[in-house]
Amino acid sequence: MEEIVNIPLAFAENTVLETTRLHLRPLKITDAQDMYEYASDEETTRYVFQQHRSLDDTKFAIANYFMAEPLGKYAIEEKKSGKMIGTIDLRVESNYGRGEIGYTLNKAYWGQGIMPEAAFALLALGFDKMKLVSIGAYHNLENRKSGRVMEKLGMKKVTEIKSSRLWKGVLIDEGFYMMTAADWQKRVM
Repeated sequence: MEEIVNIPLAFAENTVLETTRLHLRPLKITDAQDMYEYASDEETTRYVFQQHRSLDDTKFAIANYFMAEPLGKYAIEEKKSGKMIGTIDLRVESNYGRGEIGYTLNKAYWGQGIMPEAAFALLALGFDKMKLVSIGAYHNLENRKSGRVMEKLGMKKVTEIKSSRLWKGVLIDEGFYMMTAADWQKRVM
């Protein structure tokens, strides 16, 4: 018989996650300046969300997305500096036992293994504590760096979808990567 996990309770009991270099925690309105630093940058936001034009845009996003329903949504804080350098979330479809991760990172921290480290913590939460059967992630095919993060995690590319969604007025092609619970068990052993 399969184990039934209360997903909201699992998130509520794991609002803070620690890694070697990172502190994953709920977002606060006081993170607005750190978030605005990257959310106002065209290169950073190109593939993930609309560029913020003002600090008020960032405060609105924090209050209405991250704080309104905070379970599964984390600020990525660098332990060394205490700076909030990005966000990561795990969205779960509990009826199907699957999840999806999404993330954004301040470009000053790209290429340092930060995002795989943060994402690995969410995979561990999803597979070990929530008993999910799979966790996936989509990325714009033009965003090769995001695809590399998924590969570093051990996710497998499942498919490429042409003209899969409208983004900033343009049809884009996406790649979908996934890891199953069996893949996770092989990876962590």
